[in-house]
Amino acid sequence: MFKHAKPFGGFSADDIPKAKDFYGRILGLEVTESDGALSLQLDSDTAVLVYPKPDHVPAAFTILNFPVEDIDEAVDALAERGVRFEIYDEDDLKTNERGVARDIGPNIAWFKDPAGNILSVIEVQ
Repeated sequence: MFKHAKPFGGFSADDIPKAKDFYGRILGLEVTESDGALSLQLDSDTAVLVYPKPDHVPAAFTILNFPVEDIDEAVDALAERGVRFEIYDEDDLKTNERGVARDIGPNIAWFKDPAGNILSVIEVQ
């Protein structure tokens, strides 16, 4: 049934203009708007739908992971654009003062979009 389908993911936001600015201007993604929703072009074949939801509740998990070659460069570049990284100090999850978790797997840093959804930059070699 879905053999030739081109599935895509989606998530909600409570303020589409803020989401459009964040994903387009701050993160530098190609963003298009149609019928009140956004399409984030992640690469030439992959898009994600961001749809408006007035009673939006942020996801309690990471909804998008952006692979990067150098976590420190990515964190610096995003911080310069005003992105604030999450700081965790839990028994099973600790980040440094910049929000980077090391030694639990790939180096990773989490941040939130304007709707409170959790995103990450994750170092891949």
